[in-house]
Amino acid sequence: MQVTTYWLEHAWLGTHVEPGVALDVADGRITAVRTGADAPEPGAEVLRGLTVPGLANAHSHAFHRALRGLVQVGSGTFWTWREFMYQVASRLTPENYHALARAVYAEMALAGITAVGEFHYVHHAPGGKPYADPNAMGEAMIAAAADAGIRITLLDTAYLSSGISNKPGGEPPNPHQLRFSDGTAEAWAERVSLLKGGELARIGAAVHSVRAVPAAQLPVVAAWAAERGAPLHVHLSEQTAENDACLEAHGCTPARLLADHGVLGRHTTGVHNTHLTDEDIRLLGDSGTGTCMCPTTERDLADGIGPAKDLQRAGSPLSLGSDSHAVIDLLEEARAMEMDERLRTRTRGHWTAASLLRAATADGHAALGWSDAGALEPGALADFTTVALDSVRTAGPLPRLGAETAVFAATSADVRHTVVAGRHVVRDGVHTLVPDVPSALSQAIAALRG
Repeated sequence: MQVTTYWLEHAWLGTHVEPGVALDVADGRITAVRTGADAPEPGAEVLRGLTVPGLANAHSHAFHRALRGLVQVGSGTFWTWREFMYQVASRLTPENYHALARAVYAEMALAGITAVGEFHYVHHAPGGKPYADPNAMGEAMIAAAADAGIRITLLDTAYLSSGISNKPGGEPPNPHQLRFSDGTAEAWAERVSLLKGGELARIGAAVHSVRAVPAAQLPVVAAWAAERGAPLHVHLSEQTAENDACLEAHGCTPARLLADHGVLGRHTTGVHNTHLTDEDIRLLGDSGTGTCMCPTTERDLADGIGPAKDLQRAGSPLSLGSDSHAVIDLLEEARAMEMDERLRTRTRGHWTAASLLRAATADGHAALGWSDAGALEPGALADFTTVALDSVRTAGPLPRLGAETAVFAATSADVRHTVVAGRHVVRDGVHTLVPDVPSALSQAIAALRG
C-alpha cells in the first residue's frame, strides 16, 4: 500500500486551527493525522496556507453557468429568468453538456469544491423523445465530474408537470419542459434505476418541486430513494407563488404536502426553504430534513432570505450550494448566509466560522450521501483544499484565526490546492486535468449561444 504524506502548514481540525499537521493518505483515504509536525518530512507534499476538508456544493444546475452575465442585464423576475434558462436548456446535447459541465466542475475544483450535488433534470432530446441511451445526459454529467477530478452525486430529478392543479397528473409539461419529463414517476424510476455510480459518483433522487411532481406521484420518488438509502432533494418554497398555488389546490403548504406523502426525512434535503410558516419549520426540523441554502442565487433572483437559523434550531442540518452559479464560491455562500441573517435580524454573530465551515464541508457531504467525507481525520476520504493566508484578502490576521479569515475574507480566488481521493486536482492554483479552465468555459458557453 503506497502512502503519500501531505504536510499542512495550518489545518482546520473541526474546532480549531492546528499548525504543522502531517496527513498520511493511502487508497484515497486519510490513514493518519499527526500534529506537531513543525517542518515537512522528506518527500512530503507541502501545502502552505490553511487546509480544510473539501467543500461540498450541495446544489448545482451545471448548465445555468451559461446564464452568468446574460441574466444580469436589465431587471425582471424569477419567471423572466426562467425563460432564459429554457432557451439554454433547449440547446443542450449529451456532447455539449459534457463539455460545459466538465468546465464548470473544473471551476468548482479551483474553488476548493471536492463534491457536487447535480440537481439534474434535462433528461431527453428536444420534444421529449428519449435518447438511444435513456440516461445519456446523466451519464455525461458523471463523466464530466470524473474528467474534472471531483465527486458527484447525480440527483436525478423527477419533473412531470408544469404546475400545481387538482388534476391527478397535474398540468401537462409546456413545450420547454418536455425534455425534463418521463411522463410518470414510475417511468422516471425505471430509467433512473439503470444509472450506476462509481468511485467518484453516487446516484440520488430529486423531486423538482411540488409544482413539477403531482402529489399522487410523490410517494413513488420517495420510495425509490428510501429503498436505496439514497439522498433525496427537493426545491421547497422558493417562491411565494408556489405556496399560493399549493394552498389553492391542496389546502396546505408545500412542506405539509411533502410530509403527508412521505418525502421528508433525514435523507431528504429541502433546497432554499425560503417562505416557510412556523409549522413548516417544525415539520422539517422534527423529521431531520436538511436545508440547503444558496444565498448568492437567492439574492440574484430576489427570492428572499430564508429562516436558516430557525430551521437549524428546529433540527434541520444546513448545507450550501451555488445553484445557478451566479458565482461559484462556497466561502461566499457561507459568508452570505451569516450576512443575510444579520440584515434580516439586525444583529451579528449567528454562526461561528467553525459552524459555517461545517455547513460547507461535513454537513454538505452528508446531504449528498458522502458521510465519510468532510473531516480531516483517520478513515475519512482524502478530500481537502488549501486557502492562502498571504493574499491581499487574507494577509494580516494571526494564523490561529484562519477559519475566521477564510470564511469572512477569503474568496475562491484564494484557493491554492485541491486534493480529491488523495490526488492533487488543483496544484498552486492550476487545474491538473483541465489546464485552461477559462478557455474551456468560454468555448463551451459559446457553443450554446443561439
